[in-house]
Amino acid sequence: MSEVRFDGRVAIVTGAGVGLGRSHALGLAARGAKVVVNDLGTSTDGTGSGSDAARAVVDEIRAAGGKAIANGANVADSGQVQAMVDEAISEFGHVDILVNNAGILRDKTFAKMTLEDFQMVMDVHLTGSVNTAHALWRHMCEREYGRIVFTTSASGMYGNFGQSNYGAAKSAMLGLMNVLSIEGAKYNVRANILAPTAATRMTENLIPAELLALLKPETITPGLLALVSDDAPSKMILGAGAGCFAETKIYETEGITLQDDELSPETVLARMAEIRDPANQQVMANAFEQTHKYVRNAAAARGVTLPGE
Repeated sequence: MSEVRFDGRVAIVTGAGVGLGRSHALGLAARGAKVVVNDLGTSTDGTGSGSDAARAVVDEIRAAGGKAIANGANVADSGQVQAMVDEAISEFGHVDILVNNAGILRDKTFAKMTLEDFQMVMDVHLTGSVNTAHALWRHMCEREYGRIVFTTSASGMYGNFGQSNYGAAKSAMLGLMNVLSIEGAKYNVRANILAPTAATRMTENLIPAELLALLKPETITPGLLALVSDDAPSKMILGAGAGCFAETKIYETEGITLQDDELSPETVLARMAEIRDPANQQVMANAFEQTHKYVRNAAAARGVTLPGE
């Protein structure tokens, strides 16, 4: 396969002052991209601000011969995000790549969590990703080129104690990505999700010290670069960590079809093993494919032939 390059491409990377974002920004710049290094400069819980970290990454990129600018926009503020996009287009002419990486943590059990802490995490992770994608969507569609990556987490896909706010925000990325990948297809705008496990400020207190050395952000960035390349897939959840890469998919089991006289919660519970049987499970391409499956199965059980079947 030919070398992955980003010459002539312009990328915005949010939360790029430290950790994964920094690694992503440096990786893109090393392969030719012009980079907008966005970072509000907050602590892991979202407090404080400052652009020193973003400027330091820009200095690294420029010292290596690349082109980059720093930006301190708060991704949760749509006005600031639009101003960032406008600045990027003014500076570099266009934007081809968006990496939504910015995030914060405010971990507590759901019983102890305030609604303010829940909303704050949703605002940064979910609304922040919506703001950046929306600010660039028409631009990318008009140019018929765009690569957007959202960042999810195992906490969102599988759950993690004390992270209801973070898990909710991260799982919401799936619905957003699924729809954008469909709507952007005819415009060559591809949307994917990165599900990283890395040693960053946000994970240093969650992972044993002896394992942190294996989970460097640099072991994940190659996956990110693949997801924003010219040959990128679309509608993919790419798990990454410690040099390991895997795809996460949502499957639906074949399930059962009940006749009218069987429709009861008792029957559903009695046949739960059949409902959950993974044999013949499949991936649904879109919401209507699931609807068609149910209608087709129900019609077949009643001896009804559907038009076109």
